[in-house]
Amino acid sequence: MSTQKTTANTPVIPLAPAVARALTAAGAVLTVASTFLAWTWTAEFPGDLTVTGYPGGLQVLTLTGALLTLVYALVGYGIRGLGWLNPAGGDNATRLLAIGTFATTWFTVVAISVELGGVINLEPGGYIAAATSLVTLVGALGLLRDTGTGTGKRLPAPRALPTWAEILLIVAGFGVGLYVFTYGIATEDPELFVGYMLLVAFGVLAVMKAGLVSRLSALTAKHRSVTLGAAFAAAAVFPLTQSNDQYTLVGVNILIFATVALGLNVVVGLAGLLDLGYVAFLGVGAYTAALVSGSTASVFDVQFPFWAAVLAGALASLVFGVVIGAPTLRLRGDYLAIVTLGFGEIFRIAMGNLDGVSGPQITNGPNGIPNIPDLVVLGYDFGETHTVGGLAIPPFASYFLLMLLVTALVVLVFSRAGNSRIGRAWVAIREDETAATAMGINGFRVKLIAFALGATLAGVAGTVQAHVTYTVVPEQYVFAGPVPPNSAFLLAAVILGGMGTISGPLLGASLLYLIPAKLQFLADYQLLFFGLALILLMRFRPEGLIADRRKQLEFHETGQLDVPEQRLPDGAVGVTKAEA
Repeated sequence: MSTQKTTANTPVIPLAPAVARALTAAGAVLTVASTFLAWTWTAEFPGDLTVTGYPGGLQVLTLTGALLTLVYALVGYGIRGLGWLNPAGGDNATRLLAIGTFATTWFTVVAISVELGGVINLEPGGYIAAATSLVTLVGALGLLRDTGTGTGKRLPAPRALPTWAEILLIVAGFGVGLYVFTYGIATEDPELFVGYMLLVAFGVLAVMKAGLVSRLSALTAKHRSVTLGAAFAAAAVFPLTQSNDQYTLVGVNILIFATVALGLNVVVGLAGLLDLGYVAFLGVGAYTAALVSGSTASVFDVQFPFWAAVLAGALASLVFGVVIGAPTLRLRGDYLAIVTLGFGEIFRIAMGNLDGVSGPQITNGPNGIPNIPDLVVLGYDFGETHTVGGLAIPPFASYFLLMLLVTALVVLVFSRAGNSRIGRAWVAIREDETAATAMGINGFRVKLIAFALGATLAGVAGTVQAHVTYTVVPEQYVFAGPVPPNSAFLLAAVILGGMGTISGPLLGASLLYLIPAKLQFLADYQLLFFGLALILLMRFRPEGLIADRRKQLEFHETGQLDVPEQRLPDGAVGVTKAEA
């Protein structure tokens, strides 16, 4: 009887675990070897895939994925010194890395065949890579499932480390993150960027399943000051690693987009107000700075210093936030969304009509305000290359560092506001406005403060954007368009990253800006693909990529509310867990 029970409960797997692990390791080794062979005969395909002896282009990504798969496959053999890579146990990380390597390799093979006109353009190395990555995938899928702790359960206690070692791990983590981000920005070809995104996506999932992210999160929570310093230092080093202003400009725009997304997160993530015209507040700050910064096209013959231009842009956005919010925030849900969407469109149309023909001559109409001069702060001209300590700092690197300081300020404001009394009132309004009002919270006043604060933060970012772009035109501030930031992409960044968090919108904004910037051929289909991505996200991770504890408890079964089982005396009548 017991034999039958054991047989019935034995999981059905396609391969024996030992054979599957050996097949995975052997396939990964052969995949590594295949990257040192030529995959195609012509250099017309982006990247140098024609050389035998060293990998290049997409081959480097396949090599990286295969090496990581091999390492995690060897962890299962209990090799001393590798166990720390997989604190959660199990083979989930190996399986995900094998999938990522397979996806990257086969995407490369298919792209070569499609772009060059058939599989005949593949060299033997391409065929070998496709076959060996498939072997690796088959072996990884044959490994036992659910043998580890997983990310949803408590990890085993780590071995105690000295403080210097923990700090070193935090610094190393940010160093790896900086290298991966820099590599993605520096990719010049769409094919290479798609392969990069495939490998990074599965790689991140793998380290999460392995428990490394949880371990690093515990260390960062323990050493918060070191974490903040390392994060800021890693971001500040980024422009110094770039030899091309084009990539540094992408980084500047990502910071602008991320800062505005954090401001929207106050409105949407904390207070729960659906604002579809938020990009208009960015435009208010940008137009204000353009008018008072000495542009030759400005109707005001003034040139404020930068700090005064920032205050003017923030104040103008604050005034617009209060003026728009005061009569509309008594609405809820879809009605509020429609009104804010209308405000965004009214702002864009009004800026186009203030041309001296349809209205007063203030904004130069559709032509916008060009020739915005470079910033000069304490004699430091942001439009010139400076040398500090032997390091050359080009113009956009200076703007990047300035925008990094602005982002840090916005993060500080968001963090303080979210943890304050007013922040808790925002969360209460978001969860249940009726109940919050019954508890004595003035819902209208609280929502107006959120609206005004979000508008002010967007205005601050707009003042820097005006000087970075040198021109402000109405078409920059639409609800939806091919180039972010716009209201649709800002809202998507908040939802994708994780509402109510700090790092969530930063990550969401980075992805939503970097992907369109690198995949220009998707210009006509961006909204379609992002719509599909949001549908998949809502299905598999509705709380966002980075979610707070409240959202995780709300969207996932945790068992924390289950009625605990109790031992009842013989003959007693009670409520069991199942009945409860």
